[in-house]
Amino acid sequence: MEGFKACFEGLQDPRTGNAGRHDLLEILMIALCTVLCGGEDCTDMAEFARTKLDFLRGFLKLEHGPPSHDTFSRLFRLLDPEQFRHCFQLFMACFAEACEGVVAIDGKVLRRSFDKASGKSALHMVSAWGCEQRLMLDQIAVDAKSNEITAIPKLLKMLRLEGAVVTVDALNCQREIARQIIAQSGDYVMALKGNQGMLHQDARTFLDDPKTMLSVSASTVDGDHGRIETRTAMLSTEIEWLQAIHNWPGLAAIGKVMRVRETAEKTTTETAYYLLSAAMTPDRFGEVARAHWAVENRLHWCLDVTMNEDQMRNRIGNGPQNLAVLRHMALNLVRKETSKGSLRKKLRRAAWSDGFLTKVLAQL
Repeated sequence: MEGFKACFEGLQDPRTGNAGRHDLLEILMIALCTVLCGGEDCTDMAEFARTKLDFLRGFLKLEHGPPSHDTFSRLFRLLDPEQFRHCFQLFMACFAEACEGVVAIDGKVLRRSFDKASGKSALHMVSAWGCEQRLMLDQIAVDAKSNEITAIPKLLKMLRLEGAVVTVDALNCQREIARQIIAQSGDYVMALKGNQGMLHQDARTFLDDPKTMLSVSASTVDGDHGRIETRTAMLSTEIEWLQAIHNWPGLAAIGKVMRVRETAEKTTTETAYYLLSAAMTPDRFGEVARAHWAVENRLHWCLDVTMNEDQMRNRIGNGPQNLAVLRHMALNLVRKETSKGSLRKKLRRAAWSDGFLTKVLAQL
């Protein structure tokens, strides 16, 4: 519990009176164990506490017995989400992981967290995913009256970007975001689409012109899910004319990635365009552009399919945001555990084996 206590030092207990008779950190530890074992909601947490009481008393006091469903629900509704998110930062510090390599930033909506009765919109979280570390680095909730574009600068301030390459989708290809990444000594690779108007048109016309001399990567071929995809990355650093017109912050190169997908039914070609703040090799550019999809495949997909996040119906108070952070903590702990097996299998192994669950927790 020492490492766990260090992560949650300074977290204020929002409960008062008799509602606070169960220890705050013990409740949070039980909640984390539940999610590590595949549990999803506060009912599962209460059931886990009752079923695993002997195991839990090996490192928890539980002076008043196992907490009830209402105890878990009340705590997560009332906890200050900013304080809890700060605890996540301390939690990540336990792994001594700096932002390095590719940091993919993207948003995700928890579909079932909307509340029609009160008019509360669904929770929208923006996450920073370390592609090389395969870890969630940090996250922030989007304000109900705002969007990802205003949330990402706040998220970037929480990260140390020196030496990292930040990737974002076309929605977040914005001047202020590019300027902030450069100011924090990072680099960017930003997907470019029509929301940037003439900049997109000028870059596309230049890159698609057969007369333009481009640096071209070796083609990579992947075959999976009944399709074969061939990708080729191309870029140019001859962009003085483009900067004279558009003056994009930190721009050093523009590039495109051509994707040819072959299935039994048809063959399709797609071209994506990018802004780069570093004149990297075309092979590295292709790797970085490809790495961005890890935030979808290794984070969002796992949260939805393995942890069933999109079906979570927590709606009241701060519950949706705090439980989302708890799932991110569990995901990082399982990712750091080095034994073989998929995320789903490791969650099942933790549920079946107290020894494996203890091994996962011991990483704190």
